[in-house]
Amino acid sequence: MKKLIALPVGDFILSIIALDLSFFLRLGSLQLQEEESIFNLIAKFLFFGFVLIFSSFFLEIYNQEKLDKKKDVIFKIVIEVLISFLVLSSLYYMIPKIMLGRGLLLIALFSFGLLQVLWHFSYRALKPLGFGHKVIILGAGPLAQKIEKAVNSSNNHYHIAGYINLSNEPVCVPSESILLNNNELLNTVRNKKAHKIVVSLSERRGIFPLDELLKCKFCGVEVIDAPSFYEEVTGKLLVDEITPSWFIFSDGFRMTPLRRSGKRILDIFIASIGLMIYLPLFPIIALLIKIDSSGPILVKQLRIGEGDKSFTLYKFRTMHRDAENGTGAVWAQEDDPRVTRVGKILRIMRLDEIPQFYNVLRGNMSIIGPRPERPEFVAELKNLIPYYSERHFVKPGITGWAQIRYPYGSSIEDAIEKLRYDLYYIKHISFSLDAMIIMETIKVVLFGKGAR
Repeated sequence: MKKLIALPVGDFILSIIALDLSFFLRLGSLQLQEEESIFNLIAKFLFFGFVLIFSSFFLEIYNQEKLDKKKDVIFKIVIEVLISFLVLSSLYYMIPKIMLGRGLLLIALFSFGLLQVLWHFSYRALKPLGFGHKVIILGAGPLAQKIEKAVNSSNNHYHIAGYINLSNEPVCVPSESILLNNNELLNTVRNKKAHKIVVSLSERRGIFPLDELLKCKFCGVEVIDAPSFYEEVTGKLLVDEITPSWFIFSDGFRMTPLRRSGKRILDIFIASIGLMIYLPLFPIIALLIKIDSSGPILVKQLRIGEGDKSFTLYKFRTMHRDAENGTGAVWAQEDDPRVTRVGKILRIMRLDEIPQFYNVLRGNMSIIGPRPERPEFVAELKNLIPYYSERHFVKPGITGWAQIRYPYGSSIEDAIEKLRYDLYYIKHISFSLDAMIIMETIKVVLFGKGAR
């Protein structure tokens, strides 16, 4: 979780420094204008920083997997500065009290662009050195192979120094990468200058090198189990390799009363604002739905929510009347023939989800959480997927970690993959993660990604 927010938090700090610097370069000091309060000055700094962070999210500057080359980072940051200038210039005319002079704004944006380039390049260069990302995998079987794929499929600065085969499992990793088959674990770690051992043994009885791992631990080498390392690398949980004891002793999964209350207050605030913003669109959407096809404007569906309790979810109708009469509940598919012409547009723009703000106000849903599924699917998925019911320990959401990290689900395999992300969210639930999900959701809505 810390790695997910390190870059945006650093950028926000740099935005404050850049604006502070612009005051000193332009005015000689951090001056208050006539009749300006200190709170107004703070609002200027916060507003400036939030717009820059939003622009960075919008342009996917924090997605290091897509920005491997330095020139790509520089190009994105230049575009981000230009977009921020246009957005801030427009908003300042609507909110004059937080307006910055043009000279101050240009200096601040230019300074921030330079600082952001230096910060992102330094983060990429120093991250492997500072955190010691050379790892040795203890195991060479199917679980070790899953860890290998996780490391290779994401730009995470980890490097696998080799594998240690201690079991009778079939070898599923490159044989030339296997380092030894005996108990010289500490010497091997020292020779390879590794700082982390990932225990990836599917079967540990009779072969677990407890004494050697203790020696490594006391010598400063981090020892971590495969599910925890997988979670760290991918931002999801390895549900098929997790035991109940892992959930019990793992950090997280704590929805305290204070956190629950804070989340509820935020839900009511965002849902109220959302309904007020979209309320003028309701008559237009209703008219378009009626013109395009016969049937009700709103549809009601039974969904499973917190505590495995069912509730009625409201949506604008996007399918033809009685579309499921002959088939019953089925997964949505790409280019689904049941979807109307207007319905397709509503789905792309996520406008069909607007009535769910009412569900949030009623307390059935949250703004952020696992997507609520229909009872027919839940009954099937519970029998097929371990720990599927655990996603119902929090309220379902209009958007969530799985929705922004994985495409629309339309199969059992997709449901398993989305569960990995849902459980990760439940484990790490926090205000900072919710804020990141909201930012990413806005970007998804603007680009119409993942709709069916």
